[in-house]
Amino acid sequence: MSRRVLVFVVVCVVSLGGATAYAVSDLDRYRDEIADAPALDTAPASSFADGPRIVFRNTAIGPDYGKVATVALDDPHGPRDVTDLDCDRIDVVPEGGSCLQSDPGVVTRYRWLDLDADLDEVDETPLVGMPSRTRLSPDGSMVASTVFVAGHSYSQVGFSTATVVREVGGSTWGNLEKFQLVMDGKAVRPADRNVWGVTFDRTGPGFYATVATGGTPYLVRGDLEARTLTTVRAGAECPAQSPDGTRVAYKKDIGKDLGEDTVHWAIAVLDLASGKETVLDAEDRSVDDQVQWLDDDTLLYALPRDDDPGTTDVWELAADGSSAPDVLIEQAWSPAVVRTS
Repeated sequence: MSRRVLVFVVVCVVSLGGATAYAVSDLDRYRDEIADAPALDTAPASSFADGPRIVFRNTAIGPDYGKVATVALDDPHGPRDVTDLDCDRIDVVPEGGSCLQSDPGVVTRYRWLDLDADLDEVDETPLVGMPSRTRLSPDGSMVASTVFVAGHSYSQVGFSTATVVREVGGSTWGNLEKFQLVMDGKAVRPADRNVWGVTFDRTGPGFYATVATGGTPYLVRGDLEARTLTTVRAGAECPAQSPDGTRVAYKKDIGKDLGEDTVHWAIAVLDLASGKETVLDAEDRSVDDQVQWLDDDTLLYALPRDDDPGTTDVWELAADGSSAPDVLIEQAWSPAVVRTS
């Protein structure tokens, strides 16, 4: 049995004042499940030349747990093509991919892999902490990663994030915490800033991300050349811009609105032109994920199963909240939609 079979994803999402985690610790139980797991319904090896596909991390219990898999975009419930690549987080565009990977051992190492159009490794960069998020620009020229690191004195739980943007195979802009933060038109330099969850702007250069300071998360727009992060809206985390570039979806804590004492993540969509925010209450579960867009009308996100947190499913939800959520891909995580035209 390969040791990587027994390494299950741990997804930590830092919220100001706390951290949540989905973790699988009962490895003895999972050893039995792996041994008894039925074979996956797999497809012959395919490529993106065969048509648009969805790429994701396979979470079906068994020897292929944690490997990157793909399904045809027009048949997401169909058989999956499972690769030999292990990734904690994956993002793919037609030109290539980005993979954040854990390499377990006496000391676990973390790696950031650049992939070609066939999902083969072409470059490797060390990561300074546990993988959390990665996103590519639509043209595949830029890539971002967010990892969790320890040791920042201002973090109440001992965790913080490090987010880097760089050219694929080229130069880096470094940790985004070093960028100038602009709030209400004024340059500020708070000591407690934390940056995560990049999505690249589809309408021009730059990106959107989350900056947290003073106990509040903000949607910010980043300018690489100016090295600035400018606040757009408070209360928004882990943004994802729509394919048409007109909206940004993100998670929003509505726990207090619901009269709850704990965090409850709702999905919200912001119209960038009007500034109107729509909370999608058709999904009433807490969604602790950076959403992805299937198309201009549909959002994707992953949720752990209540009775089996080691397994996650990818759900779809209408971007205007007009229909109830539905499972798009069972036993999957970190979806990326790859269109070839």
